[in-house]
Amino acid sequence: MKKLLLATAVAAALGAPATPVLAQDSPHSLTANLGFFSEYIFRGITQTAGKPALQGGFDYGHASGFYAGTWASNVSWPQDFGAYTRSSLEWDFYGGYKGTFGKSDFGFDVGTIYYYYPGRAGGVSNPTARDADTWEIYGALTWKFLGVKLSYNLDDYFGIRPNGQKTDGTWYLDIYGSYAFGDSGWSLNAHYGILDVKNDGNEAAGTKASYDDWRIGGAYTVPAGLFKSFEVGAYYTDTSAKKAFYTDLTGYDTSKGALVAYVKKTF
Repeated sequence: MKKLLLATAVAAALGAPATPVLAQDSPHSLTANLGFFSEYIFRGITQTAGKPALQGGFDYGHASGFYAGTWASNVSWPQDFGAYTRSSLEWDFYGGYKGTFGKSDFGFDVGTIYYYYPGRAGGVSNPTARDADTWEIYGALTWKFLGVKLSYNLDDYFGIRPNGQKTDGTWYLDIYGSYAFGDSGWSLNAHYGILDVKNDGNEAAGTKASYDDWRIGGAYTVPAGLFKSFEVGAYYTDTSAKKAFYTDLTGYDTSKGALVAYVKKTF
C-alpha cells in the first residue's frame, strides 16, 4: 500500500496519468487528486487570508458503498488569529458509507470527518487558545444533481468558544446543486449554507460566530485527450458573518466575499 500511495503521489506531482494498479472488475478503487486554488474557502470563510492554496488527497472506495480518504491543504488562519504559535497545515481524515435507495435517483451518504491541525495551540497573543482539531459526523440526501447535508460537531468547533462555553453541538446545513451539461464537460454549481454555533456570542460584543454563506460558480472538465480529467473552474462566495468576529490579528476580514479560481486533476 505504501508503494501504491507513493506511486500515485509522484504521478500527481508530475501531472502524469497514474498507472492502473487494480483489475477492472475489482470491487476496490483508489483515486488521487491535486489542485491549485487562488485561495482556500471553507464554509464561506477564507483559510489562507486571500492567498493561494495547494491541495490534494487520496480516496479509497469499495463497490459496497464504503469509502475512506485523506486530504490536506495549506492554511494560515491558526497563526493569523493567534490560536497557534506555528501552524500552516490542515489535514483531514474521513470515512463513511453511501448508496442509493433501490433503483431510484435518490441517494444517501453518512460518515465522519476529523480536521487535524499540526502544531501547538496558544502563543503570546492568545495563551489560552485551544486546539483547532475538530471532529464531525454527517449525513446527506441526494436527488440527481441536488443534495442536502447536515454536519454535527462532537467537540469545540475549531477551538472557538464565543461565550467561554464549549461549542460541541454546533451544526452546519449545506444545500447544494451541480448540473452538468451532458458530455460537454461544462457544469454549473451553487450552494447555500447555514452555520449554527452552539453557545454563540452576540453582535454587540463582537462575538457573533453563526452565519449563512452562499456560492455560485462553473467549471469545465476536459473529457478526453492529453489533459483528460483536468478541471478548471471559478466561483464567487460571500457570507452574512459579522466582521468583528472573523477579522484576524492582521486586520484581514476572512468572511468577506471572494472570487476564487482553480485548476485540479483527478487520477
